[in-house]
Amino acid sequence: MTDTRFYLQAPTADLEHLRSVFGPVFDRIADGALDRERQRVFPHEQVGWLNDAGFGTLRIPATHGGFGASLEHTFLLLADLGAADANVSHIWRNHLAFVEDRLNAPVSETNDIWLKRFLAGEFVGGGWTEANNLTLANLATTVAAADGHWLVSGEKYYATGSLYADWLDVLGRGDDGELLTALVRSHDPGVTLIDDWRGFGQRTTASGSARYDRVRAERGNVFPAAERFGYQAHFYQIAMLAVLTGITRAALRDGSRALTARRRNYPQGLAEVPAEDGQLLAVIGEVSADAFAAEAALARSAQRLDHIVAGRLSGDGDHERQRLVDAEVAVAQAQLVIIAAALNATTTIFDALGASGVSEELGLDRHWRNARTLASHNPRVYKARILGDWFINGKDPVADLATRHRGGQGN
Repeated sequence: MTDTRFYLQAPTADLEHLRSVFGPVFDRIADGALDRERQRVFPHEQVGWLNDAGFGTLRIPATHGGFGASLEHTFLLLADLGAADANVSHIWRNHLAFVEDRLNAPVSETNDIWLKRFLAGEFVGGGWTEANNLTLANLATTVAAADGHWLVSGEKYYATGSLYADWLDVLGRGDDGELLTALVRSHDPGVTLIDDWRGFGQRTTASGSARYDRVRAERGNVFPAAERFGYQAHFYQIAMLAVLTGITRAALRDGSRALTARRRNYPQGLAEVPAEDGQLLAVIGEVSADAFAAEAALARSAQRLDHIVAGRLSGDGDHERQRLVDAEVAVAQAQLVIIAAALNATTTIFDALGASGVSEELGLDRHWRNARTLASHNPRVYKARILGDWFINGKDPVADLATRHRGGQGN
């Protein structure tokens, strides 16, 4: 039976079918990825291809016009896209998260409109993290009530996907101090998007600054932040891990090609042809294990989110908190596994290649730069401690993060 309280439904899509639909698009995106990286070309066209194919509607139930994908399948596809182009994959993080939020929202005329926007290919970028080192505890962005609408003012950084977006998802405080989410049109008066991202990786994700000067937001496009979907933080984190998983696979793919192309070996080598050298083959084998571990951790952690959704669909509210804790633990464990796998793979792969592997023509350094950049979001240095405190002392890992008033998508 379809639950009429919200838009979520049990997934109906098949992963192989989804890959048959989107795989050819990913292949087209991969074709020019290295050139875009070298020249810092923003992939507007490639984001458009995915929009045209309906990538932004993966999670919308088939009965509402989407693909009906599970969360596990959505993140595995995001990893496939990450292997094709890590920048393009990261760009989709905020859009997919806002779609998930609206699927969890009550059925209403306003939310019906949002589903129609998604199905029409309208794209959402991010705008949560405050500029000037501010956090949720001292959020300066305001969402002020006006005559029948709202006015949004403030400055944001890490505004990933903003240059590709029709809408910007902005977090601010209302007149009474309540945290609000406001959706504003990216081309409306008062919106200024600035390409000032200076990270050495993920260089075309449009993760720079966004400024809002009394930008109008309609009543139906402002929501209490407290009503956002409960597994939101897990969703954002797994989306990042999906891109890292894709990067790990890309390092294996490109490193394998480079080893196959080598024609000369070192005097200490075990074979004249590098592709027949057992030690070099062992490097590829180790990197393949990194890719395997990353994808397994990604799938397993995403399943915990599907478990949350299944509980919501069944009306099992009694165990909702435990499902969130299970997801927090799984995502933290996956972060430790996937980041280690990505950083190891993108570094170790050079041991199979020799000096020729550092050629700018190959561009293999981009995999490490992109992985290191993504791994610096929500840093892993705290995760093992939080996990240990949970397993040994039973300290709630969700509360450990939530009570510190640290906000944002990439401090």
